[in-house]
Amino acid sequence: MHRLTYCTNIHPGESWADARANLERHLLGVKARVSPDLPFPVGLRLSGRAVGEIDDREAERFRTWCEEQGVYVLTINAFPHGRFHGAAVKERVYEPDWRDPARVAYTTAVAHRFAGWLPGGIPGSVSTVPVAWAPAFREDDWPLVTRHVRAALEGFAEIAERTGKHLVLAFEPEPGCVVETTDQAVAFFERLALPASLAAHAGLCFDCCHQAVAFEDPLESLARIRAAGIPIGKVQVSSSLRARGDEIAALATFDEPTYLHQVVARDRDGRLHRAPDLPAFFAEGGPAGRAVLEECRVHFHVPIFIEHLGPCGTTRFFLEALLPHLDAEIALEVETYSFDVLPAALRKHDVTASLVRELEWVRGSLHASNRRS
Repeated sequence: MHRLTYCTNIHPGESWADARANLERHLLGVKARVSPDLPFPVGLRLSGRAVGEIDDREAERFRTWCEEQGVYVLTINAFPHGRFHGAAVKERVYEPDWRDPARVAYTTAVAHRFAGWLPGGIPGSVSTVPVAWAPAFREDDWPLVTRHVRAALEGFAEIAERTGKHLVLAFEPEPGCVVETTDQAVAFFERLALPASLAAHAGLCFDCCHQAVAFEDPLESLARIRAAGIPIGKVQVSSSLRARGDEIAALATFDEPTYLHQVVARDRDGRLHRAPDLPAFFAEGGPAGRAVLEECRVHFHVPIFIEHLGPCGTTRFFLEALLPHLDAEIALEVETYSFDVLPAALRKHDVTASLVRELEWVRGSLHASNRRS
């Protein structure tokens, strides 16, 4: 049975006090509705500021609170280091990237705290940046990246030896980044050439929104990852925008100033065209001229239970194809962090109610697939 949670990066706030308040206000409300009698896993977002504010005494207080509330930390999102709500984030979300020793220090600090909260016998994952934003990356950056990744993984290996807690550093492929596609992910792990002691702590965070935007086939991608022997630390259950034909013009209504909304478009000949954000896509009239585009997909996390938004569709079909084929031990984390910037018509219910509906949709989908099998 999959461990199912949601990522708390949906809740604004960068400090540890903010994170604790969000757990009290939102997570406990979600637990009361979807898991009132059983322990509920937490997908905790921990910023650079927050992890720096936690001392040993506070870490122990939080561990005790989790036990008292019937929750436990299953995975930590250590992708966005800095501010993630209420201001323009855009490509700064990748900073510091894996060329910067600050990324190593942040990731190691998160893992250290996580090891004190993760229950024994349960593997945990720490999701992270897919190396860097590609336009800022050079080929001669690779030796530095490799050195930094190995340093972080040595920290994970030391934690495992000292505590018996197994953590996986889960790189999260994303459109426009150095690691975007499944093939690039496989090539990245081949380039790292990790020894077995470190390879056990390196894996992928498979974000369904990202892979759908890249026009990847979910089952082919899953098979490729399995064949390469790459662990999946967690699957982020997420959905993106999908527009075809006349629907493409409606994507402009989703342009907003906070997050990067990468666009991948497929033309009538099957070729893919990329734009770094919605304004760039429309400024160019569509990478190949919208008249010849067959379909566009946009990195904008929308509620996963929605198949069609009205003016355009979603990639919910990607989830429906993938979920039944995931190994039961893979953790599932719903991630719809863009709730606050969705058009008002998609925010008819409060965030807690929306999260409950998303989690129930995943459970319903998994139960339906089990009955069919």
